[in-house]
Amino acid sequence: MTITLHTETRGNIGHIRFGKPPFNYACPELLRQIADAIDAFDASVEVRCIVLSSEGKPFCGGADLVGDEAIAGEAGMDAVAGLYGQAMRIFRRRKPMVAAVQGAAVGAGLGLALAADFRVAAPAARFSANFVRLAFHPGFAISHVLPRVIGEQKAAWMLLSAARIKAEEALAWGLADRLTGQAELLDGAFDFAAQIAANAPLALEAVRATLMADTLAEIEAVLAHEHAQQSILKQTADYAEGVASVFERRDAKFVGG
Repeated sequence: MTITLHTETRGNIGHIRFGKPPFNYACPELLRQIADAIDAFDASVEVRCIVLSSEGKPFCGGADLVGDEAIAGEAGMDAVAGLYGQAMRIFRRRKPMVAAVQGAAVGAGLGLALAADFRVAAPAARFSANFVRLAFHPGFAISHVLPRVIGEQKAAWMLLSAARIKAEEALAWGLADRLTGQAELLDGAFDFAAQIAANAPLALEAVRATLMADTLAEIEAVLAHEHAQQSILKQTADYAEGVASVFERRDAKFVGG
């Protein structure tokens, strides 16, 4: 498992850039490093807003199904519990965060993008809650956060169809807050974050805390529910077929068991 994570500060903006080639698959260790970097920026008196970006073509291609901390492995649901524990740390941050989404944000990658307060997207960005295609339940609190961001009806469509939402549609739905050119994505994310960082730091933290006050408890409860449902569905033949079909690049043949 090769993870790279770099941080820098530009004025009052902290930047976290991560990589886990080739698809930036999410795993507990990657999220732990992101959460640790967020904690460091939370403790900084200079940083008022955070930008989260990734290297390579995808933003995050989903949870790791085959690596050292794969959810499809023997201890898979323990890995998922670890993933969600780190996700909760990301949600609990004090400072606003903007995600720069240059490509696919799929499954857990969509969850990571939604964990940010805002999303700036490039034309190649794609957003997908592909869990039902794997015969799995949504995770990363997506089943709570996605309806909060785009509304219940559009969220239901994404969760039940596994459709990939392109950047322009994501903007129209409110899933993305701004579109930029592909080459200008990071500058666009910093410009977006700068409008936040220009304001009073204690007020920014207080307002975000107010906005998230009830939501954090709801997210924690939803994560526990999602994990329980995933634990059940992971034992099914349909889940094994769903995972196999993804790696074999074919349509799944689900049987309902």
